[in-house]
Amino acid sequence: MPGMGRSLQTGNSLIVSTFHTALFHQLLIILLVGALCAIGFNVVRTVQYRRLKEHGRDSFPSTQRFHAPEPAARRILRIGFGSLWILDGLLQLQSAMPLGLPSSVIQPAASTSPGWVQHIVNGGVDVWSNHPIQAASATVWIQVGLGLWLLVAPRGSWSRLGGTASVGWGLVVWIFGEAFGGIFAPGATWLFGTPGAVLFYCVAGILIALPERAFATPRLGRIVLAGGGLFLIGMALLQAWPGRGYWQGHRGTLTAMVQAMSRTPQPGFLSSWLASFGSFDASHGWAVNLFTVVALGVIGALLVSGRRRLVLAGLIALVPFCLADWVLVEDLGFLGGVGTDPNSMLPMALVFIAGYVATVRVPAETEVSTASAAGIVGGTNWWERVSLSYLARTIAAVAALAIVIVGTGPMAMAAVSQNADPILTEALDGSPNSVDIPAPHFALTDQRGDPVSLTSLRGHTVALTFLDPVCTSDCPLIAQEFRQADQRLGDQGRQVAFVAIVANPIYRSASFTNAFDRQESLNGLPNWYYLTGSVPALQRVWNSYGILVSTVGAGAMVAHSDLAFVIDSRGRERDVLIDDPGPTETFASSFSSLLLSRIDQVLNS
Repeated sequence: MPGMGRSLQTGNSLIVSTFHTALFHQLLIILLVGALCAIGFNVVRTVQYRRLKEHGRDSFPSTQRFHAPEPAARRILRIGFGSLWILDGLLQLQSAMPLGLPSSVIQPAASTSPGWVQHIVNGGVDVWSNHPIQAASATVWIQVGLGLWLLVAPRGSWSRLGGTASVGWGLVVWIFGEAFGGIFAPGATWLFGTPGAVLFYCVAGILIALPERAFATPRLGRIVLAGGGLFLIGMALLQAWPGRGYWQGHRGTLTAMVQAMSRTPQPGFLSSWLASFGSFDASHGWAVNLFTVVALGVIGALLVSGRRRLVLAGLIALVPFCLADWVLVEDLGFLGGVGTDPNSMLPMALVFIAGYVATVRVPAETEVSTASAAGIVGGTNWWERVSLSYLARTIAAVAALAIVIVGTGPMAMAAVSQNADPILTEALDGSPNSVDIPAPHFALTDQRGDPVSLTSLRGHTVALTFLDPVCTSDCPLIAQEFRQADQRLGDQGRQVAFVAIVANPIYRSASFTNAFDRQESLNGLPNWYYLTGSVPALQRVWNSYGILVSTVGAGAMVAHSDLAFVIDSRGRERDVLIDDPGPTETFASSFSSLLLSRIDQVLNS
């Protein structure tokens, strides 16, 4: 049948153009929010200045809340991961993201994990697949907004809240996008990115969310380094475990991975580097794996030691090791059109570097009172305490939060909606053909033998299609699409008649009734009419509606055009839809959404 074996290509022009249009409209909203924030800043600044003048002051407070500079380790984390979140958001702008992310990134990441992991991940895949435009555009703004929030928010509650928000979104990405970072997969390895890049984003978010006094001693840095060292030792043991394909060269797991990455669309020099390393590993796989195991174990032990010189030596060894793996194994992580982040090596190295800095760059002073920091004795009013810098960064943080909300809203609505976006059907079958012409007449009998005609259905909006009662491919899917639309109409269903005309003249009378009884998807719907008639009568209806019918397999079933029609209560044809079922249930839900939208439009016109 026509619908079998079809699928949407990731570069589908309608999906891509709609994605870009959605981003543009959301950008306009964000620019409006930015303009409002700028106006708000000027208003608050004007009020503050007037209040200061009234109290005999001619200038704004020069400092705010913190006398000492921000702890260096915290600043590294905040700026580094703020920049990474923005980069990740910009990567989500790639045209292949709406349709390509589930099939090319999310599902492959979970394919070797246990069934319960795949079940959880598939829940996220369903949300994205049902609403690719909303999900893809929402992810852009959530991640860009989080990055800006970390970069611009003033120190204190606003900055810590940004860290907390990044942890929340990071966990969502780690669970649904990275399948728990592959930690439950049998081939998990540090070389490929286990335990997932976004888990390090979460660690950084937790550290940023801590009070700044946590950085006042080397203790926090030592905890980070010791935890990182134990992690690397664990990864060394996992890498050394036999039977996982990493001790092999030719046909080994690492060789296969690197050779596959070398074929990713990318600059020629990178492809050449990966191909060369793949060839080297194919010939010296045992030695490469031994080096990896020893390096991870030794570096981990150095970090765990807690001695500054040994920790520094471990860090100096770790950073180039991470960079080499990032280039030669992970292939930078973001190439190929659906790369979502630079993978795990950069964020992991950033966390470890910040941990070391936290042990050697301890702030000399901690938070002091607002009044003494600003040089104001006894100042209690906000206009005496808030500097221009603090005010500007607070307003900027509000704008960043608004950007996150611009993304969170559509994502939340997509997550709670059980019905796929109509654009999927339009991308697969084309947009409905809107007309306003008299609908061709039909006069047939229903499954009970009662006469039904277009005239007898006047006063009802009619959704009309053609089915074969014993069809085992497209027809049950089409019936399910119509059933979903009928159920979603609710009370409005009393104003709508769903009509299915048989497209197989063999099934009439008692045989037809039995065939109808087997169509369980249509039972229990009182506004359904399943019509048949004599061969000449059916032929006239087929011809008048442009339905091409041909017998397949000695009269056992027929192939017929998959078309649906929406006819208004006056008997005028308003829409013609191609009802050619897609390859998954998502498309059945999408078509029911499209059909429902057209019925609603006719009912309300």
